[in-house]
Amino acid sequence: MQLLEGKVASSAIKEDLKNKISALQSEGKKVPHLAAILVGNDPASETYVVSKVKNCKEIGIESSLFRYESSISEEMLLEKINELNNDNNIDGILVQVPLPKHISEKKVILTISPAKDVDGFHPMNVGNMVLGFPTFISATPYGILLLLQHYKIETPGKNVVVIGRSNNVGTPLSILLSRNNNDYGNATVTLCHSRTKDLKSICLQADIVIAAIGKPKFVTADMVKANAVVIDVGINRVKDETKKSGFALKGDVDFENVAPKCSYITPVPGGVGLMTIAALLQNTFQAAMK
Repeated sequence: MQLLEGKVASSAIKEDLKNKISALQSEGKKVPHLAAILVGNDPASETYVVSKVKNCKEIGIESSLFRYESSISEEMLLEKINELNNDNNIDGILVQVPLPKHISEKKVILTISPAKDVDGFHPMNVGNMVLGFPTFISATPYGILLLLQHYKIETPGKNVVVIGRSNNVGTPLSILLSRNNNDYGNATVTLCHSRTKDLKSICLQADIVIAAIGKPKFVTADMVKANAVVIDVGINRVKDETKKSGFALKGDVDFENVAPKCSYITPVPGGVGLMTIAALLQNTFQAAMK
């Protein structure tokens, strides 16, 4: 069993981007600039945004963080996004979710310019992804593809089971892996969800299992065949009185019992989460180059 370490793969991606950005600076050219918007005081959102800003600084990407109270009106937030859309100094825009209930996430996504939508959520970018056109791929699916490529895990001809059909992970990932693309596609993909019957037997046929269902330890050892590759997208907070914080982070996979059966498996934390940030940085760089 070998760990698919997000730290190793993301470090390689960031080092490559750092060198490219350094070259831009030496040539007197503009470096990429990411604008992040954080609404409210959700601890998890705060952690994610601060981490993204920190990673930008590490590789030379400029970043601006705009903080707002959860009471900000939807109108004011959309006005700020439009202001950033029209700011030629800003290359990428991300709005951290979840948002307060009075703000429509759909309206926010539609307001961000597709050319600056480095999260890859805008319908235009999703449509381009489905059609196989150049576009921004949403960060978590893109990060998983980059992880597979870094560890040279081949997907052509493989049976892949994706558990979870969310718009930002499961569904786009199922499309990307089935695309006619030898770098990360040409797989036969089964997209499973809460209504799937006999999930265990379907998973046992998979060469690659990707768990993105948001339920801790959902994928158990009896669902995984020997030498399968397992990608765990889940990050679930589980009560743990032995931890100072009072909780531990657990994936959607029962790691302790599944890992011995695998050829490769991602840890949680230290796996897909780090790759999501690396993919966001990659998208921001591409936005600046366009």
